[in-house]
Amino acid sequence: MVDRTNGKAPLTSKAGETKVQANGAAPPKRALYNCMKCPGYCCSYPIITVSQRDLERLARHFGLSPEVAEKRFTRSDHGYKRIMRRKPDKYFGRICRFFDTEARRCTIYHARPKVCREFPGEGRCGYYDFLSFERRAQEDPDFIARTNHDAWT
Repeated sequence: MVDRTNGKAPLTSKAGETKVQANGAAPPKRALYNCMKCPGYCCSYPIITVSQRDLERLARHFGLSPEVAEKRFTRSDHGYKRIMRRKPDKYFGRICRFFDTEARRCTIYHARPKVCREFPGEGRCGYYDFLSFERRAQEDPDFIARTNHDAWT
């Protein structure tokens, strides 16, 4: 048998079948959280950084120049050149200006900043774990564990 994993240990399924992507890499890890069941806690973070590349993506999304997008969507604060502007939110105090507070979803998902694209990384989301526990404990599948970031305007 020829090893086609390029020196990487192959993953196996319960049936004993080897799982390897066409490029020889192991398949990506499965996320242990579901953003569609979350009220947008990460969107309430006081600092959502916006890089130059993020700014250009936002500008294209809205058909604006990067200069106009920067003035309209970001501000300088907390030692950062650009962070996302925020708006009031009934659960978390303040939240990203692009978050739909009724549907609890991002309105610029395809144009969102890199930090949002990468959050929370591989594996688990701590807030989702906490939220899942609280929903079970409260016996309420819609319960929202609240935080208050009032000190961060």
